[in-house]
Amino acid sequence: MCDILKQQSTLVQVMEREANKIAEKGNQNTANSEAYLNFLTEVLQAVSEDPSPQSVYPLLQANLDKLDDNFISLLRTWAEARLSEVEPSQAEDIASDIGNFSNLILEFPLGNQAANVEISLVGYEISLTVFTRDSHSENWALIQNNLGNAYRNRIKGDRSENLENALAAYQRALSVYTQEAFPTDWAMTQNNLGLAYSHRIVGDRAENRQMAIAAYEKALEVYTREAFPEDRAEIQYEIGKLLIDGGSWYDGLAHLEESLAIYRQTENLKQRADTIYQIARTHHLMSNLDKARIHYGDALRIYQFINNQRGIAACQDGLGRLMILILFIDEALERLNQACHIYDTIEDKQRADDVREIIKLITKAKEGEKQIA
Repeated sequence: MCDILKQQSTLVQVMEREANKIAEKGNQNTANSEAYLNFLTEVLQAVSEDPSPQSVYPLLQANLDKLDDNFISLLRTWAEARLSEVEPSQAEDIASDIGNFSNLILEFPLGNQAANVEISLVGYEISLTVFTRDSHSENWALIQNNLGNAYRNRIKGDRSENLENALAAYQRALSVYTQEAFPTDWAMTQNNLGLAYSHRIVGDRAENRQMAIAAYEKALEVYTREAFPEDRAEIQYEIGKLLIDGGSWYDGLAHLEESLAIYRQTENLKQRADTIYQIARTHHLMSNLDKARIHYGDALRIYQFINNQRGIAACQDGLGRLMILILFIDEALERLNQACHIYDTIEDKQRADDVREIIKLITKAKEGEKQIA
């Protein structure tokens, strides 16, 4: 998702004198500010030396308690102070480290995910004060793309507004990333644009769906099966889902089948199972119940093999609903109860409640049949 910015740096070490300034601006005591400042120093130095998850993530894991609003305030205050007093080349080094740190924290799987995204947003905003479109167009475009990813995944704030900000950032990136000059970066950003449009809340749903498909299809011009097989498979999967949601079942199914053909040649069992499940769901919608049952079963076996509880629940849910249609009521109840139990375990209340309602209706119908008999 996030490429490493095309800069390396030697981070300035003399930062202790900033502690009192940060304490005053952030309403923190000096000792606490110094602890945060020491962590910021250490993490940016680690990023400067080796901007890889293997290098930086252990440090983040050891300081989860500091990845919070205080750290966000400190990062902004410190960066403003440092960037205002250093030479341009040194400012680029610092901005590069902060940008790379933002990439890493955005994908960091531990801690408070909402706070992680907020930290990345501040970092990207800081980087953009140094890497402007006029002075560093390629880095500027990369940061805009990554900023879009952060807004697309943002937990805080209004979801609709966040997606609009993501779309705007991707469009800014594409003002530099042309297909001719930067084909792979252009395709990556078109893919991200498709993801944002597919979840867009503002505007007409059908129009947003078409905008998403158009962006995905542009990405496919670069993501060929020979050069980028898994990227192509992922996009075909997304296009297939969009077409199916729009009622174009046969066209959607064709895209899913192409995606599955690629995933069968890879070790990505999770995505293979997801694709088979979507094919099952499509056949279910089309009333091809035998094909749906076979594909649900195939997906279920893979989900069980990799112990993916959400996938297991979805397949049991789908099979349960299918069994109702062919009047295998006892098996339907058994599968639906299994799905409901898993949904409760993984705390998916909405799906658990939906399945529980179906179980109640079936149980009530069975009781009514007994009374008539």
